[in-house]
Amino acid sequence: MKSYNITRIFTFIAATALFASCKKNDNPNNLPEVNTAQYEGKIDGYTSSDEIYPNNLVAYWSFDGTKNETKSNTAPTQTANDQLVAGGVRGQALSLNAGYLYFANQFNAFKTDVFKSFTISQWIQIFNNGSKRTMAFQLARPGIFNGSINFAINTQSFPASDLNNLKIQPTFTTIGGGTQDNINTLRDSPGMPNYMPYITPTLAPDRWIHLVITYNGTTGFFHLWINGVRAGAFPSRGTGNNLFKAYEPSEVIIGGNYNVIPGKSVNTDANFAAMTGKIDELRIYNIDLPDANIKALYNLGRASK
Repeated sequence: MKSYNITRIFTFIAATALFASCKKNDNPNNLPEVNTAQYEGKIDGYTSSDEIYPNNLVAYWSFDGTKNETKSNTAPTQTANDQLVAGGVRGQALSLNAGYLYFANQFNAFKTDVFKSFTISQWIQIFNNGSKRTMAFQLARPGIFNGSINFAINTQSFPASDLNNLKIQPTFTTIGGGTQDNINTLRDSPGMPNYMPYITPTLAPDRWIHLVITYNGTTGFFHLWINGVRAGAFPSRGTGNNLFKAYEPSEVIIGGNYNVIPGKSVNTDANFAAMTGKIDELRIYNIDLPDANIKALYNLGRASK
């Protein structure tokens, strides 16, 4: 009886050893262990929007206690119907009531030789008005109606009661002197090579919308993003004479164009009105940010980071 039990014990030990020798190695390449604590509280690998390509962030308006552009500490030359209010994406935000900020400055970061690709990211709260367009941001050219960059929102396309549609139509000026645009609209049909569905945010008094435009100065691609999703139906704008040019001298207008600033009108065009709405976290990069970082800016903003 003892001999039988001893045999069973040795058989069990042998089987256990064989199983252990055949067990899959969970780390066959002997990679270093990952410390999960390093990723706690992070979103898409970041703890803050400030960590996304900081060396390429060439202009930034936080609107948190200041209307200045914070990289250069440049104050606006002229403002109208503007105030800093609580309840921004991070801290305070800029609130405009038929207002604007005007910077009569040539920012070094926007000179022709150094500003060939770009990303402009901003959070807005806005409504349609059924009558006038809105210029959220313009890299303006003194005395000329169209700036080098015109971040236009077609708030005239729908009545103020329409909370389910918002058309965004940014443009840029080309080396050849023309203008290229993109817009969130339906293009073609499902299954067709250039198909793009109609993507639009919904509007509400307390709802922040993340709008981004990116431009690649090598490929000529000009993308529009709404809440972390590509929404522009016409991204391929071409190369050669169709490439973007940051003309000099330039100025910056937030919430309008020259024709909404008393004494600065350049023609009789009255399609734009000074902005009514809110803006926060206006960031300008001198590169075409990778897609993952656009989505990260959106997700981080939603978490107020």
